[in-house]
Amino acid sequence: MGEYCIKALVAGKVQGVWYRRATQERARQAGVTGHARNLADGRVEVLLCGRREAVHEVSEWLWQGPPAARVTDVELETVEVRVPQGFTTG
Repeated sequence: MGEYCIKALVAGKVQGVWYRRATQERARQAGVTGHARNLADGRVEVLLCGRREAVHEVSEWLWQGPPAARVTDVELETVEVRVPQGFTTG
């Protein structure tokens, strides 16, 4: 059985506030792989893969983000992907 993966689209004040780096650190602490990427529309796309409980923990944190972030919406979707190595930002 493969790892559990979700894709999140995070809206609000989430670009230019260290959101991607903070997400990367939170994911690494939880043992979750994936990525966090800025989108042209101002949202951040986050892919989280790992143990279901760890992915859920990080996905709940996405609503908070780093201190300067102001999250207004998080859309979650379960996805099947090739599990990435590590956690990247872009």
